[in-house]
Amino acid sequence: MDARRVEAFVSKKWDDEIVPQLVDYIRIPCKSPMFDADWVAHGYMDQAVELMTRWAQAQGVEGMQLEVVRLEGRTPLIYIEVPAANGGSDEDCVLLYGHLDKQPEMVGWDADLGPWEPVIKGDRLYGRGGADDGYAIFGSLTAIMALREQGLPHARCVILIEACEESGSYDLPAYVDHLAPRIGKPSLVVCLDSGCGNYDQLWCTTSLRGLTGGNLSVKVLDEGVHSGDASGIVPSSFRLLRQLLSRLEDEKTGRILLDELHVEIPAERLEQARKAAEVLDTAVYDKFPMVEGLVPMHEDLAELVLNRTWRPALSVTGVDGMPPLSSAGNVLRPHTAVKLSLRLPPTLDGKRAGERLKEVLLRDPPNGAQVTLELEKASSGWNAPALSPWLEQAIEESSRQFFGRSAMYMGEGGSIPFMGMLGEKFPGAQFMITGVLGPHSNAHGPNEFLHIPMGKRVTACVSHVIHQHHLASQRGQTQGVAAVAGGEQHGGHGCC
Repeated sequence: MDARRVEAFVSKKWDDEIVPQLVDYIRIPCKSPMFDADWVAHGYMDQAVELMTRWAQAQGVEGMQLEVVRLEGRTPLIYIEVPAANGGSDEDCVLLYGHLDKQPEMVGWDADLGPWEPVIKGDRLYGRGGADDGYAIFGSLTAIMALREQGLPHARCVILIEACEESGSYDLPAYVDHLAPRIGKPSLVVCLDSGCGNYDQLWCTTSLRGLTGGNLSVKVLDEGVHSGDASGIVPSSFRLLRQLLSRLEDEKTGRILLDELHVEIPAERLEQARKAAEVLDTAVYDKFPMVEGLVPMHEDLAELVLNRTWRPALSVTGVDGMPPLSSAGNVLRPHTAVKLSLRLPPTLDGKRAGERLKEVLLRDPPNGAQVTLELEKASSGWNAPALSPWLEQAIEESSRQFFGRSAMYMGEGGSIPFMGMLGEKFPGAQFMITGVLGPHSNAHGPNEFLHIPMGKRVTACVSHVIHQHHLASQRGQTQGVAAVAGGEQHGGHGCC
């Protein structure tokens, strides 16, 4: 492989085609079904599918088959199959994954920015979904084309782009089962929906947290009443809600109080957290737009990394029953409701955690209030299998070639349900989980952006790894990776 030629091909494709395509994609408010119940009628998902498939078909990749698969009652899925080329094997398979659905608008965007208004400032493309995860289909296909441009061999490649990842990927298992005969048994899975600790080297994800949560509501009245008349007699729904949350979380430290929601952190993950903290230094926390004077939750940087990747943590992401300040009268409100997002350790069973959450919050309602919890999600996390030597070497080589620095390994605090599912269905596969969501990129929040040079370099790295996969396959090194029982997988760097 001529690395500089790959770099030039990828850079030109990004500048001439991918960035303009992403500009158009950002304008489409194709929110995930959880945030747009009328997504079918609105048609935005179909617009995003059309944009991406039109570009892919225009690339003229020899032998490529593209289909928009639509199962009844489910979001669409883009299926692309690229046959092996230049001596590669059609018996082996590389599976590349991404998604096209988006998070909702969120408030707080700068005056000159917006979720559906693409803006390029220097190396950054602002707008919802460019980095999470609109670039994935473009980067995946470009990585394959970069090999073909040099006449280099690669195995058969399958690209899956789903449309409900931000809602928990509940449609994806049905599609994977439906397409199983066509997908085959991939020996390498590449996911382009993760993060990076900085924009200076390739980062591979070693673990992902699970997630459970939903809408917790406390009701004390059938209608609002005068606060001066009722306070002191009728308990405040907000105060009772605070009591319930204190069963779950220490309000002084943020530690989750239920021991069964914690796990023993593997030794190699502790060491990776220490190394990541050394490289990132204060960027572990100052990548976030914290207000002046705010102190992080721990002084030890490695502990902060572990808090983000291997420990449970509670966030309240929405509130109902509270009027805005401008229209808040002297009224004792009838109810308070919050949306809970409880991140779980990678190796914890998500379903059991959801059941435990309901048990803790619904038992013995304080003051006899009406307490309900509508559990919306309960998904397990993912801990990467042992890393094969060939893949560890390929990742390191690609980072050095296209970044000039060694690759880094770290867990991510977010959740990608697809990874756990793929780990179960293809226990012999290796995983390269990477992405472009780095410091200040602010996925899901205001001012989200894609770091364009990072997108280019990650694309080039994926191209290199796919080629090295072919070479390893010829040596018989890509098959037969042992699965570890019980869902906990250990050893090596554990990437990605």
